[in-house]
Amino acid sequence: MLKHIQLFLKGMAMGAADVVPGVSGGTIAFITGIYGRLIGAISSINKKTLLLLFRGQFRQLWAVIDGTFLAVLFAGIFTSILTLASVLTYTLDHHPILTWSFFFGLVTASVWMMGRTVKQWNVIAAVAFAFGTIITYAITEMGATAGSDAPWYLILSGALAICAMILPGISGSFILLLLGAYSTVLAAVTNGELLTLAYLGIGAIFGLLSFSKGLKYIFERYYNPTIAMLSGFLLGSLNKLWPWKENLEAFVKHAGTEKEEVVALSVRNLTPGVDWPMAVVFALFGAVLVLGLEYAGKKMK
Repeated sequence: MLKHIQLFLKGMAMGAADVVPGVSGGTIAFITGIYGRLIGAISSINKKTLLLLFRGQFRQLWAVIDGTFLAVLFAGIFTSILTLASVLTYTLDHHPILTWSFFFGLVTASVWMMGRTVKQWNVIAAVAFAFGTIITYAITEMGATAGSDAPWYLILSGALAICAMILPGISGSFILLLLGAYSTVLAAVTNGELLTLAYLGIGAIFGLLSFSKGLKYIFERYYNPTIAMLSGFLLGSLNKLWPWKENLEAFVKHAGTEKEEVVALSVRNLTPGVDWPMAVVFALFGAVLVLGLEYAGKKMK
């Protein structure tokens, strides 16, 4: 029972991370020591397991897919998303500098923590690290699109976002932001818009099942360069998490309706403002939290 509670809390931490653009639930899974098991469980869902489902062999199916693990973990993730979405929306709207500073510190510590798990830093690992850093930095420099509320677009957004969410260092929420679907998703979660959530869920299921198998294969055969590249993903994502920003271009979505909102299409980083001392405190708090999660993850094994 205690292990299930601990796993549920890890799921809640993943869900909280997935809500914030620039932070990945996969990062939380990695630092708490459940990433390998998560990928293995998801990738085990295939034609054979579907055959067990159709035959009514539910007990065998549950064992093959590590059902209890997935059920408890995803219960924590969804509970966190449903309960924390409005809280994080409030803090990002009213205390953006401190909120982004907290996540900046969290991800900075994650870079160091994940880099330590690379078994041998050689030329290949260094190249993979540099490649990951450059790729993610380039993604964070991309301007967002206005997006669409069409079903096909929401399904596509769900598929792409879930692939990013299970990768440490790549934020699914940020992918939604680039696609112009982040505010739509957040509003759907907050307001209980079930149809929108259903379209996103269809895309997420498709993306999760198709992407996890390839990811498991890469982890098993190219662990060292893969972890190095994921460390680079984290480092490159810090550009998105820099607390001080200025909007350069924006788009008014749903103009003239109750859902009218201003969506930032491009931003630039600014030098720290007068509130930097408190920002440093929150960044340190985020870093300490990561180290604490790593320590707790080792103790729970």
